[in-house]
Amino acid sequence: MSETITLLAGDTEFDVYVARPAGEPRGGVVLIPEIWGLVDQIRDVADRFAAEGWLVAAADILSQAGVEPALGAELFALLNSEDEEARTAAQPRMREALAAAKAPEYSAWATRALRTTVDLLEASPGVGAHVAVVGFCFGGTYAFLLAAADDRIRAAVPFYGTAPEPERIADIRCPVLALYGQHDPALIDALPSVRAEMAAAGVDFEAVVYPDASHAFFNDRGRRYRAEDAADAWARTLRFLETHV
Repeated sequence: MSETITLLAGDTEFDVYVARPAGEPRGGVVLIPEIWGLVDQIRDVADRFAAEGWLVAAADILSQAGVEPALGAELFALLNSEDEEARTAAQPRMREALAAAKAPEYSAWATRALRTTVDLLEASPGVGAHVAVVGFCFGGTYAFLLAAADDRIRAAVPFYGTAPEPERIADIRCPVLALYGQHDPALIDALPSVRAEMAAAGVDFEAVVYPDASHAFFNDRGRRYRAEDAADAWARTLRFLETHV
């Protein structure tokens, strides 16, 4: 069973897609979308987690930054088109749409909204203190940030997200499973430093790098999807949540 509800962070409303398991939940998962927002693909991922027994809350924090689901779906289709001209023409629109998401005040609001989403899960029957976060791309970056901002998070799984600065890493209190594609230069170049900073902060950090994959390899509707690597990452994620949540 699934439904979309509205929560309030500060004075701003935001939608949350809630996917419920058939029986008693194993725990709760805050699911944070890619830069496309709360599109059908993310709802499908939420439903997949629910089918595995998790109560999932997928927060639409990107509409507040100007990327509503309809626009995100349109831009995703253009930027994943086989037509190179269409992809090129869509890039300025994507940069314009995401401009607001780079503002410090947006980051503060988004983190508050995600903590409100944790409140929702924590108060749900059968969940309590058993809450994790999983995010993709933009959402992977915020999965790191939520783990640093909220010590109720018991496990974090960022898919190809950017790790925070060392002073924020020091605030992470839960184990982290980070998943990357080797052909994702900015993240892979930074990974040795991230490993060192995580170790220095005493964070239980595991990084898995898929040698033939690139960014967004898990998204089964995109050009970079790699079915075998996505299946392995999914299995690792489920085991990780089962172990730590």
